[in-house]
Amino acid sequence: MPEDAPFDSIIVTCGAPQIPQTLLSQLKIGGRMVIPVGDDPQIMTLLIRESATQFSKETFGEFRFVPFLDGKQ
Repeated sequence: MPEDAPFDSIIVTCGAPQIPQTLLSQLKIGGRMVIPVGDDPQIMTLLIRESATQFSKETFGEFRFVPFLDGKQ
């Protein structure tokens, strides 16, 4: 959905091995993304876009989500 960006918030409901840059690039400055990151278990991660190139990050413990399937629907 890049055509609708930038977003105030993005909530990812599947585990990603790393943070997808394509999603980070769709956040507006001040926007937030919550995403479970890692293989097994994942770490729930909150990212806040501070500027065009900087993000702050906070983690919230271990979770288990279905995997992110890059490029598949």
